[in-house]
Amino acid sequence: MVAEFGNTQLQITQNRLNASREIAPVTLPNCRLIKGIESGSEDIDILPNGLAFISSGLKYPGIKSFAPDKPGEIFLMDLNEDNPRAVEMRISRGFDLASFNPHGISTYVDKDDTVYLFVVNHPHQKSTVELFKYVEDDNSLVHLKTIQHDLLTSVNDVVAVGPDSFYATNDHYFSDFILMFLEMFLGLTWSNVVYYSPKEVKEVAAGFYSANGINISPDRKFIYIADIFDHNVHVMEKHANWNLTHVKKLQLDTLVDNLSVEPSTGDIWTGCHPNGMKLLYYDPENLPASEVLRIQNILSEEPVVTRVYADNGSVLQGSSVASIYEGKLLIGTVFHRALYCEL
Repeated sequence: MVAEFGNTQLQITQNRLNASREIAPVTLPNCRLIKGIESGSEDIDILPNGLAFISSGLKYPGIKSFAPDKPGEIFLMDLNEDNPRAVEMRISRGFDLASFNPHGISTYVDKDDTVYLFVVNHPHQKSTVELFKYVEDDNSLVHLKTIQHDLLTSVNDVVAVGPDSFYATNDHYFSDFILMFLEMFLGLTWSNVVYYSPKEVKEVAAGFYSANGINISPDRKFIYIADIFDHNVHVMEKHANWNLTHVKKLQLDTLVDNLSVEPSTGDIWTGCHPNGMKLLYYDPENLPASEVLRIQNILSEEPVVTRVYADNGSVLQGSSVASIYEGKLLIGTVFHRALYCEL
């Protein structure tokens, strides 16, 4: 009986990880790997003026790292340049750089044009959200505060909705690695979304296998949430009290990671893992692939999903994000390189 249950759960877990999926390549003609980014570009957020923030150096339980002893970094790219390059950002004194382990990121431009950067951080395997102010004069980040809360237990990504407020996804209920694995193996739907502000913190959505990427529609009315192990994107309506209600979900055949929204069209661009097993069990002979999807008209009855890019890992391993600005596409990865493409 126990063995039968174990075998069933193993089969279900393999299905959730798309363990048998192989992909056909989809190439783009004008792409190059970004110099200087060698150990991940897990999340990317682009300002309306074309400045792209890139989080790098994530160390995550059970996932490969090419630089396990190197602190994480934030890179900046100006996509208005003819030949954009990634520059490591300087972070103000007083912030603990040695334990910096950045994950999901989100920008917020205030009414006075101040740019805030929210960064999910895992110092010593904990979860915090770091709030920075961007200083344009010298392309640096000033650390404003560290946000911790009992409801922010295993934070994966955030989307800022104010200068000190955001929605956050908890990708697991547990933060202990063994329990996280059990949670996935047993198929528990205990992952959730939390709204945070200095005045109020509350759970606003629950019942996910693993809530991952999160973003907001251009009109600020809808929140999009990727459930990586359920291979779908949830559309939630945002209310005046910050609560969320379910509108619909779009089922896909891949493990959806971070979500980026193109401001001019409302299209969702996402970095995906075609086969999660290859990501979790890293084998240099059988590399984790990359896949980029573009989702158009997600609110309509017939959204259009296009595979824009797919690679077997020979160029780019483990894509986690795709973000676009005026025909320039950035594709980031959990622990590998980053790709710049001109469409």
